[in-house]
Amino acid sequence: MIQEDSLIQYKLIVLYMLGRAAFQITKSQIADFILEQEYTDFLTLQQVFAELDAAGMITSSTIRNRTHLALTKEGQDTLSFFEKRLSEVTRKKIDEFFRENEMKMRNEVSIVSDYYKSTSGEYEVHLVATEKKIKLVDITMSVPDEETASAICDNWQKKNQAVYQSLIEQLF
Repeated sequence: MIQEDSLIQYKLIVLYMLGRAAFQITKSQIADFILEQEYTDFLTLQQVFAELDAAGMITSSTIRNRTHLALTKEGQDTLSFFEKRLSEVTRKKIDEFFRENEMKMRNEVSIVSDYYKSTSGEYEVHLVATEKKIKLVDITMSVPDEETASAICDNWQKKNQAVYQSLIEQLF
């Protein structure tokens, strides 16, 4: 059985990471840090996410197998009140993690793609590229089948900069 103090520490780590990020981050990005540091195990971390969500301290949205997390007002208030209970060593490790991985993490969440089956039977592909919470590109297109929709989403992750550059060149 996990002690309540340990759960509180894990929750504070999650809240601190969400508060530290200048962009939305994913569960897997937080898990990468926490599991790499060996603070806790995967199942306990899932419990932490669920309890924070149930308490209204975080919100989550799933986009194409990625769960994006955001800090709520309640989460911000809780973090402000209890942040000092998180050791300075842990805060420094988190800050260092962000310094080393921020660009990679930002790119992972700023390029989003998803698809769904429309009422016409075709598939709608939605592609978005954001920077500093501003949408640079927001494209929705219809394609005939799921295989094509999935391929477009995968390629968007790899080729979004080239597509954006091409649009700029063609339209300006």
